[in-house]
Amino acid sequence: MTNKMQNEEGRMQNTDSIHPSSFITHPSLLKATFAIVQKDLAAEFRSFELVSAMLVFSLLVIIIFNFALELDVKVRQSVTAGVLWTTFAFAGTLGLNRSMATEKDRGCMDGLLLAPVDRSAIYFGKAISNLAFMLIVEAIVLPVYSVLYNVNLFRLDLIGIILLGSIGYVAVGTLLSAMSVQTRTREVLLPILLFPVAIPVLLAAVKASNGLLTGAEFAEVLIPLNILIVYDVVFIAVAFMVFDFVVEE
Repeated sequence: MTNKMQNEEGRMQNTDSIHPSSFITHPSLLKATFAIVQKDLAAEFRSFELVSAMLVFSLLVIIIFNFALELDVKVRQSVTAGVLWTTFAFAGTLGLNRSMATEKDRGCMDGLLLAPVDRSAIYFGKAISNLAFMLIVEAIVLPVYSVLYNVNLFRLDLIGIILLGSIGYVAVGTLLSAMSVQTRTREVLLPILLFPVAIPVLLAAVKASNGLLTGAEFAEVLIPLNILIVYDVVFIAVAFMVFDFVVEE
């Protein structure tokens, strides 16, 4: 009887020693990711600082190309893919650079790193936000380009290629921008790091887009399409594995 009472007292003491905070679980990866996305979108929609800069730059580029390329309809169709992806690449680089630089300058990056969440959630949150900003700009650029160049760009297959190319570009760009934001020359360093790594996705996107616009056979479009898919999967996986080491100071 005495042993039984001692066991009961021991269990009660163990229960009392458990701190209430131990029952609080860390936010899941999905919840933390979408919390960061919500924060970035809310901050951007209050100021439109990032999207407006990307949009003005994109419109300026396609207008300059429009006056520079006084060509017939067929030739314009052949250069459409190159002009589009040149615009998307430079506008995307501008957005990637400012997105991480804003977090660093405001001290938000330190707060994100100290948060009790998996640091890969920071990467996925920033990548989804950057992708959303890039897609907003692309959604405005495409109709403007269609009007100026008299080319029909509202095709589901072309939009799918643009989506795959944008995902790959943002996936590697977000990782490299997190790396370059720690340096003083981040505005110059990011393009130097990004463009050589992004050459495969840009070339594949241009090749696939040009094949669709010129009416090439599906077999010609299939190879760059496969490259886009493999590139997206590989660099998302690589970023997921190494982002924790990239943001370590």
